[in-house]
Amino acid sequence: MTSAPPPAASPTPVDVDARIRSRFAAQPAMALIGAEVVRVADGEVDLALPIRPALTQQHGLLHGGVTGMVLDSACGFAALTRMPPDAGVLTVEYKLNLLAAGTGRLLRALGKVRKSGRSIVVAEGEAFAVGDDGGERLVATMTATLMVVRDRPGVRD
Repeated sequence: MTSAPPPAASPTPVDVDARIRSRFAAQPAMALIGAEVVRVADGEVDLALPIRPALTQQHGLLHGGVTGMVLDSACGFAALTRMPPDAGVLTVEYKLNLLAAGTGRLLRALGKVRKSGRSIVVAEGEAFAVGDDGGERLVATMTATLMVVRDRPGVRD
């Protein structure tokens, strides 16, 4: 009687952190606007974006599209923390609520998996404007639906 091979080891938190940071660093859009990974945990990712004039709209406020872009990435990378190395995720829909003006020195975006399935992941996001005094104000929320992608060239971890 032959024994079955041992199960593959689950990625350790350090492996997931390194994986997310590596994939985030490979994303040109986030590099273009200056967003960075602050924290990675199982089903959660926190991003930070320094608010600067190049990212504002005509009233000097952080552009809502930029806020949505960062929250979308926070939700997507949170979903990726739950994926095996041979899978990727793509956003198929999101609902963005812009609640207050994006002003201050920094936008902090938090993505958190709400439900992770075999083919669909639902994530929620919150964005906070951080003032010079360190105080935070909720400026946006997001609900994102992401699809799990396997066996598709170019779309994987």
